[in-house]
Amino acid sequence: MSKTYPVHETFHTFQGEGVHIGRPAYFIRLYGCPIHCPWCDSAGTWHPTWTPAGIDRLTAEQLAADAGGSLSPVVVITGGEPCIHDLEPLITACHKVGLKVHIETSGAFPITGEPDWVTLSPKKWKPPIEESLFKANEIKIIVEEPSDIPLYSELLMLNKYSYDHVWLHPEWSKRESPAVLNAISDAVKYGMRTFRAGWQIHKLYSVDSLDPNSRPLVPLGGEEERGY
Repeated sequence: MSKTYPVHETFHTFQGEGVHIGRPAYFIRLYGCPIHCPWCDSAGTWHPTWTPAGIDRLTAEQLAADAGGSLSPVVVITGGEPCIHDLEPLITACHKVGLKVHIETSGAFPITGEPDWVTLSPKKWKPPIEESLFKANEIKIIVEEPSDIPLYSELLMLNKYSYDHVWLHPEWSKRESPAVLNAISDAVKYGMRTFRAGWQIHKLYSVDSLDPNSRPLVPLGGEEERGY
């Protein structure tokens, strides 16, 4: 029997972050995440008071076929935390229909399969494992407060590992915080050469919501000022 995956949503959009910013992408967002960041922007995949009555479970082949019909050359598998699932069958199925596969993960769990690109966004509540650090093509650090930059630099062992791109993103509810923005600016100007200032341009365009299959954001506790 083909492996099935619990699917929160699939939608056609463009990548709003990182090296591939602005490029078309088909997102597959899977259910489940044991990390539970307080500012999570995909809390609908795990929020205890927003559990749906039924969850769609689709095979790797079904998901790959849907993605292949989207006109996007790239599939982004995300969550939640996608790597709590065995992604090898899904990645293989996508490759068979000619799609590139990108993964967005915290790095706290083993990355299965052979993705074409790995964006690793570490979380201090459950740090990344070393084997995932080896597979990362880019790093995305979410900066909630200035002290996060040195903290994540230590968790990621940036003195030991060399990455071409280490993005510093303001946590969305802090995107106008002078302290956070200045800390990012100083790190880019005076810190490691691989630090790059990041942003989430898909939120500025509201592009995800243009696809009817994209689900509304779930507020954490209903407090919008805390982010999503």
